[in-house]
Amino acid sequence: MVAYLIRRILLMIPTIFAISLVAFLIIQLPPGDFLDGMVSAMEADGNPMRAEMIAALRERYGLDQPVFVQYWQWITGIVLRGDFGMSFEWRQPVQDLIWERTGLTFLLSLLTLVFVWIVSFPIGVYSAVRRYSVGDYVATFLGFIGLAIPNFLLALVLLFGAYKIFGVNLAGLFSREYENAPWSMGKVLDLMAHLWLPLIVLGSSGIASLFRIMRANLLDELYKPYVVTARAKGLPEWKLILKYPVRVALNPFVSTVGWVLPDLVSGAVITAVVLNLPLTGPMLLRALQSQDMYLAGSFILVLGVLTVIGTLISDILLAMLDPRIRYR
Repeated sequence: MVAYLIRRILLMIPTIFAISLVAFLIIQLPPGDFLDGMVSAMEADGNPMRAEMIAALRERYGLDQPVFVQYWQWITGIVLRGDFGMSFEWRQPVQDLIWERTGLTFLLSLLTLVFVWIVSFPIGVYSAVRRYSVGDYVATFLGFIGLAIPNFLLALVLLFGAYKIFGVNLAGLFSREYENAPWSMGKVLDLMAHLWLPLIVLGSSGIASLFRIMRANLLDELYKPYVVTARAKGLPEWKLILKYPVRVALNPFVSTVGWVLPDLVSGAVITAVVLNLPLTGPMLLRALQSQDMYLAGSFILVLGVLTVIGTLISDILLAMLDPRIRYR
């Protein structure tokens, strides 16, 4: 295992380098750049910029350099100084913008993951053990609905229903009086009061998917010889199920760690926009639209790094959970 970890960590270095290069090049693919968009917007407003001012701004932003020179300056700044560059649109250091929203994104993603696991695990076990029962049919029907309804559409329906029926606006993570207020116990309680809606919206599809996977995997294990042997030895049914087949069927739950970490950055972009959530996803979308290359490139780089790290953690946890998995 130690040799495997060392090998994987060494392979992470060229992988992350390749991710950063591809991300930076993809951002440069659309015609023009951030300055071109800004000039076009000013011309549309009737305030055209002079050519010498445009040239000065292009030199100031480093946009007059070739793409690979811009990439080298950006990546060396990250590696040597931890400097992700300046955001063109926000005119702030990129690292400040990223970490500013990462805390709330991490909290919401972690709570959503726990919510999905807590709900989907017992439903999946029950549906497999009580196969073709009324409860199994009800869970399956609700699961299909959860998979079929997009998260952003469910968010719109819940927002409309809460406002129409109760006269309450549930958008955002804070009430208006706490949005820009310093952290206090009142702000924390207000955050807790607003978290339930994003949890339900973001967790609905995950619950529907994971409980179906849990049910299918557990059904594959319930009638294998080792389960029959354990049952023949007189083990209580629920103790037998939880000790042996459930442990093997838990692999999909552990493997989700690989995509949960990058989801901390992506933050369910469309749903976050609909619910007006101050997460990293909407900022990444805005950076891509405005071709704010350092901000967008840094987001994608962090997303790639978290994907690589999450995959490694997932593989390690799978080896610890399932004795059949061994890395040589």
